[in-house]
Amino acid sequence: MSDASETAFVRYHDGIEQPSPGEREAIEGIVESMRSETDKVAAARRGLAVRASHAKPSGILKGTLSVHEGLPPALRQGLFAQPATYPALVRLSQGPGEHLSDKISTHRGLSLKLFGVEGDKIDGHAQNTQDFVLATGAVFPDPDAAAFLRSMRRIEAHAGGSETLKEVVSTAARALNATVRAVTGSDVPRLDFFGHPPLHPMAESYHSQVPCRYGDYVAKVGLFPVTPMQLGLAGEKLDTNFDNDVFRHATVGYFRRNEAVFEFRVQLCTDTESMPIENASVEWPERLSPYIAVATLTLPPQDAFSAERVAYVEQRVGFRPAHALVAHRPLGSLMRARLRAYAALAAYRQAYNRAIPIEPASLDEVPD
Repeated sequence: MSDASETAFVRYHDGIEQPSPGEREAIEGIVESMRSETDKVAAARRGLAVRASHAKPSGILKGTLSVHEGLPPALRQGLFAQPATYPALVRLSQGPGEHLSDKISTHRGLSLKLFGVEGDKIDGHAQNTQDFVLATGAVFPDPDAAAFLRSMRRIEAHAGGSETLKEVVSTAARALNATVRAVTGSDVPRLDFFGHPPLHPMAESYHSQVPCRYGDYVAKVGLFPVTPMQLGLAGEKLDTNFDNDVFRHATVGYFRRNEAVFEFRVQLCTDTESMPIENASVEWPERLSPYIAVATLTLPPQDAFSAERVAYVEQRVGFRPAHALVAHRPLGSLMRARLRAYAALAAYRQAYNRAIPIEPASLDEVPD
């Protein structure tokens, strides 16, 4: 496909989602399991409740997202309908729902909050912001909410427990995944989830893994590094043996002098059989629909981990799929679970810590 206008894309409609029987109960089970995890971690960590997933930050950054000019009609949707520049807040993190040594190198995340985004929002979101919650890996290890609940209960059982055991599991998963990758050329999502290579955060690509509405269509989205410096870091693994916070130190060191640039790319759905809405464990084939750049995220040199900014964001600010335009409404079983769980767990954590939540209206409200 040479141009997005040349392909017939799947049109969004209200019946495109197909919830399974028992999904609502599974989602409530996820919320309860993650609350239990929060309690166990807080008890083990001197009474401080942290995010139930992606708890440990490695960088909090300010930048801009600029929508490209001249996009084909199929890509001019939602906040990407017209060329514009949006202030952006970025949070980089490790995957587990507790602050662990970086020797336990699991999947990692990038959350993006855009400001000044006008238009109809999904129910319950009144601020002019749009969030995208992304992670390393093109797919999620579990297909739907019911499967994730089973996985979550296994994770909950070990929350707050031995870091040594978790390091063993992460190291073994990483080694086995590397062996499989050498033979097949691709990752095993569950092994990558628990044993992701210790790559520099600025060299990673970050994916929505699950779909969202893209105006008239349906898409997955992602951020992909593009500068020569970032691409040059892609083959280098960070040494986690002697630094428990190596991802944070690498991020802070990078931004002392360097800019990072990511392309925001969109993969439009062309066939719901091979590119399913409800099964998050299936990778959408790029031969059917490649990712196409629609915007550029620019992060200038800055203090990537200032004490004031970290305290403000970690205690008070949430990144949620529910912070969205109607035109970018999250889709599928796992996204429906996130719509419920993110809000409930943030409220629980902030009440536990007696922190006052806030959805900032402007990037200027976020400390430097």
